[in-house]
Amino acid sequence: MSLKLNKHFLILVMGALLSSVIAMGNAYGASKDALAPKSQVQDALALPLHTVTIATVSLEQSLLFYRDGMGMTAEGPLTVSASLKASQRKLWNMPDDLDWQTYHLYRKGIDSAIQIRLLVLNKPMPTIHDSWNSRELGPFSLGFPNNNTVALDKHIRIVGFGALNALESYPIPRTDGSIYQIDETIFNAPDFNHGVAITRGNGMPQLGPTDKNGKGGPAYSAQVITDSENHLKFYTEVLGLEIRSDRLFKSAGDKGAMNLPNGTEFRFAIVYSKGATTGHMLFVDFKNIQPIKPKNAPSLPNIGLGMWSFPVRSLQQVLSNAKTYGSEIVSGPVLIEDPIIGNKKVATMRAPNGFLIEVFEELK
Repeated sequence: MSLKLNKHFLILVMGALLSSVIAMGNAYGASKDALAPKSQVQDALALPLHTVTIATVSLEQSLLFYRDGMGMTAEGPLTVSASLKASQRKLWNMPDDLDWQTYHLYRKGIDSAIQIRLLVLNKPMPTIHDSWNSRELGPFSLGFPNNNTVALDKHIRIVGFGALNALESYPIPRTDGSIYQIDETIFNAPDFNHGVAITRGNGMPQLGPTDKNGKGGPAYSAQVITDSENHLKFYTEVLGLEIRSDRLFKSAGDKGAMNLPNGTEFRFAIVYSKGATTGHMLFVDFKNIQPIKPKNAPSLPNIGLGMWSFPVRSLQQVLSNAKTYGSEIVSGPVLIEDPIIGNKKVATMRAPNGFLIEVFEELK
């Protein structure tokens, strides 16, 4: 997800944008990218977003979108021991009468791309979202940087998936005042999730590395939230992430890729692991319209994107931060042998909106 700017609005925000990012650009040498790191990798407590967990009852539709559409590699069902599943059941707050098979979707050859842990449930559960409406609160999307969104847009539609709106192309300012173009489509992915195809043009690096076919990601994930101040405090104070961009925008013109009512104002914050250039999070908080509150919690075991997983340098420190902040610790820490994240010490907690956060540490 990113932002639609028409020419008139671009003029209005240019000054404020440049004043907020010019210091960053100077601090990092010749970088003209407003999303350049503010800190160093060695300063990070939580590393870039590693895995998103999606619950579904439709394996075929999931493979059609993520594998056949977005070009990810899929493996599964994975072998999961009884002891691991018992630990996962506690960590993820899964009911005793619910079973699942685990599939692994990843970008072959790109270790920094976010991985998808797909849980194929043995029976229907409530859905996190009721529709693809971009005003619905909760986990919103996965972003797929690529070298040619025009071509990918055509391909995904041929595969059989629609979008919130037509492909959008719009200008974004660099820190030196020059402009580059973004091409973006927000697709209606399975389980009322969104998959975002996005290309940064005019020589700008993509938001994550791409493979030999010009496809990349997932490189980021987004949520629609309320009380953004509290949310950002959670992600910065508990996980030690940093805010790279934090601005107020207004939709204009033809509603943009998110298909919002014209004149919609929203806070748009972009949060990275310190020193990282991918694996980030986007947060949208509407200011002059009422968001739509889904009927069900934005978390496993409900169907949809129900959990983010982060490697951390010190699980003890994260849990101490969570206690100070007042976050609910769901389960852990516990030692597990997981086919996707490996042999790790793991715990889970809840973000302010009830979304499930998994954190894991390398075994010493």
